[in-house]
Amino acid sequence: MPDYLTTCETAARAAGQVLLDWQGKFRIREKGRADLVTEADVESQKAIQKIVLTDFPDHGFLGEEEDPANAASAQYEYRWIADPLDGTTNYVHGLANYSVSLALQHKGEIIVGVVYDPVHDQCFAAERGKGATLNGEKLQVSEIVDLEGALVAASFAAGIQRDSPEIQQFVEVLVRCQAMRRLGSAALNLAYVAAGILDAYWASSVKIWDVAAGVLLVEEAGGVIRGVGGAPFDWNRPKVVATSTQALHDQLQSVIQT
Repeated sequence: MPDYLTTCETAARAAGQVLLDWQGKFRIREKGRADLVTEADVESQKAIQKIVLTDFPDHGFLGEEEDPANAASAQYEYRWIADPLDGTTNYVHGLANYSVSLALQHKGEIIVGVVYDPVHDQCFAAERGKGATLNGEKLQVSEIVDLEGALVAASFAAGIQRDSPEIQQFVEVLVRCQAMRRLGSAALNLAYVAAGILDAYWASSVKIWDVAAGVLLVEEAGGVIRGVGGAPFDWNRPKVVATSTQALHDQLQSVIQT
């Protein structure tokens, strides 16, 4: 079997170096209200694409900065899925919580995933059936089973409105858990659940490139991944709940469904 994971790690690290090199030198444009993109996003994606398609020229590629009209990548047996800069707003403001997310999908199933934090040189990696690691050290989710003892993170869509139900859900979880965090990078949130740093994470609006690698990390580290409402996670529906244990998952779901 080809060494997909090595290519994945190499590409993610190269993209992370691009982001470090561009820090403070970029121009900003808006994709939508409160949704930013920089030249760094674009150059990071180019670095990823060059490496993975040089190693595997017969594979498809889907990136966040890809032309949205390009749906051809879904037709490939193998498809690389990239978020070249997850946490753009943090990056623009000089905050350290951003990452590169890269995954390989085979016939609809994610088989390899990497989330790379270039600021701290932390490479979270997973291969289906082989576990998850952080810089080569095995990862395991926490053993937290009660929401009141859990550190929980959440993500919302850019431009969320005052009366959005997600705001009330956030408040309901906030008063029931140990503490809440809004870190600004879905990929890192999932990596932190896999590493036992966070105990739970939920997001009401994500794209496949935000979570493709992170979902595999959590699964391979022994965690629970579901859609909001407890349904199986669906790549075509932009909702995800990740927890360290099934008991914690059940408690969190009961709160965010009320």
